[in-house]
Amino acid sequence: MADTATDEPAEAGAVAVYKRVFKEVLESRPSGMRLRLAHAMGKNRSFVSQISNPAYPVPIPVQHLNTIFDVCHFPPQAKAAFLRAYARAHPRRIGRLTEGTHERTLTLHLPDLGSAKRNAELDALLQEFARRLVAIMREK
Repeated sequence: MADTATDEPAEAGAVAVYKRVFKEVLESRPSGMRLRLAHAMGKNRSFVSQISNPAYPVPIPVQHLNTIFDVCHFPPQAKAAFLRAYARAHPRRIGRLTEGTHERTLTLHLPDLGSAKRNAELDALLQEFARRLVAIMREK
């Protein structure tokens, strides 16, 4: 049986390797990329900051990888380096990257409702609507 005291630091180091690649790509993109990525994933900007920070051992969930690659426009070499490091850190998860459906991003132009709270509520409503609609469509 593996000793978790020795396995955890090794995994944390492996996670940091792919997060460094991700962080470098993010930092080479225009400002606002973290927010755009957060919206595409249906998460908060702080989630993107956490999953792109090598100091945090929190892994990037595999279901977000294709969205990250698409929105951030990973250069081929960076994507290959990221995937190699991700596979080393999570050998059982990487196979799930090619399974199932992939997500894509759709940009909608909406009116500004004059309030950050109301705008956020509308955004959340539309994201939830899209998730439910897709779930219904997959049932058929």
